[in-house]
Amino acid sequence: MQISILGRTTAFLFIPLAAFALFPRAAPASAAPSRVSSLPLHAFLRKVENSYNGVRALRARFVQTYVSGGSRRTESGTVLFARGGRMRWDYLQPQAKLFLTDGKQALLYLPAMGQLDRSSVKKSEDYRVPFRLLLMRLHLRKYFSKIKDAPAALSHPPGNRVLLAIPKGGARSGYRRVLMEFDTRLNLRRLVLTYSDGSTMDFRFGHIERNPPLAPSAFAFHPPPGTEIIQQ
Repeated sequence: MQISILGRTTAFLFIPLAAFALFPRAAPASAAPSRVSSLPLHAFLRKVENSYNGVRALRARFVQTYVSGGSRRTESGTVLFARGGRMRWDYLQPQAKLFLTDGKQALLYLPAMGQLDRSSVKKSEDYRVPFRLLLMRLHLRKYFSKIKDAPAALSHPPGNRVLLAIPKGGARSGYRRVLMEFDTRLNLRRLVLTYSDGSTMDFRFGHIERNPPLAPSAFAFHPPPGTEIIQQ
């Protein structure tokens, strides 16, 4: 399977990400962090799924690493999510680019190439598109046939919890497994997907803000004059 780091790929790659809150609100004071991380698995999953009620927007920094064969590409930047299927990925390193959806259209702007790819969200094959569903109430077991604790699968700080999930549909889903690392406040700090061809996509998240103030222009973009616009 070929995966485009710049943008387009098969739409199913990140569908399971819609099943849980990427950056849920902090665990309530009545649930101590140590108690949350040691809950039985079914209770922990329920807390993760319910923890983002009331979250209208999320902002975080991310580091994204794609590994295939002997090649590795790492990118980093900031990401913003909001209700209504809106999101904005600002890539800062190693080169600037922007991926944005306003709930209807998906835009990928590559300033170094003077190019803007535009498509409807429904038709877009960009692997980031399903992230727009993160603030909806969905359920992990709807997308995964098996979920279990896997503390040895990823190196992680004491108190964090690592889960291994196997997708429903097997080879048809396009990936073999998903690893999720949650901290003691139920924030997802790391997400690692292993695809059917053995390649991996690794996301690490930090500096999480819940319900940050949003500028009216946060999910709008007007390309500079002379930009080549490609309509998908």
